[in-house]
Amino acid sequence: MLRSAEKPQWKTRWWSSLATVAIVVLSYFIAQFVGAQLVYVYPYIHGWGAAQTSSWLKSSVAAQFFYVLIAETLTLLTLWLFVRRRITLKSLGLIRVRWRDVGYAVVGVLAYVALFLLVINLIIQPLTSVNVSQEQDLGFNNVAGASSLLITFVSLVALPPIVEEITFRGFLYSGLRHRMAPIWATLLTSLLFATPHLLESSNGQGLLWVAGIDTFILSLVLCYLREKSKSLWASIGVHMVKNSIAFVSLFIVHLR
Repeated sequence: MLRSAEKPQWKTRWWSSLATVAIVVLSYFIAQFVGAQLVYVYPYIHGWGAAQTSSWLKSSVAAQFFYVLIAETLTLLTLWLFVRRRITLKSLGLIRVRWRDVGYAVVGVLAYVALFLLVINLIIQPLTSVNVSQEQDLGFNNVAGASSLLITFVSLVALPPIVEEITFRGFLYSGLRHRMAPIWATLLTSLLFATPHLLESSNGQGLLWVAGIDTFILSLVLCYLREKSKSLWASIGVHMVKNSIAFVSLFIVHLR
């Protein structure tokens, strides 16, 4: 009998596909809800009214940072409660970093950019009425100065790729992959990953379809990297590069 660290990744004992999806959805929404509530502690302590609290939540980089930090931390903690006695780190793709992971990441970035441009220019724009210029509400609306840029960078480029890859490509994809073929595990993981991004439009513009399409395509590439490399590092790298491009575009180039 193989030791737990030596078991093939797709042979580890997992929950059913439905339970795996339920755990991820539960972890995600619990973390988002609790994070949103805990951010209100600071205004409550200072005795602020509703108007001042609302203004602070919308304009403060620190408020957004603590919300992201709390939500991402709670997501990992919730998952840990489920996996700590059943799933190994190797089963999640958290193995030793290898040089080939860098190569996978480079190829992944190129594949994502090419696939996204092809889908947008050959399918979405000619055949649909989706507004590809619709703005995404990232929550960081008053970024000014080096400290604010650093906090925003950590909140958007460092934390989400790590936590989301562990959650979606590490836990969700691996669990589904144990029960179904790679293509179906990839499609279901990508659909679940893209769905929350549909809700991130700014100024009440309705569903943010371009973000949903973007993250769905990104997830297709990330799941492929997870499958081929048996590791999360390439997908984390691609995810960070993708978020870095958005960060530079929105907060460096745009603000000049």
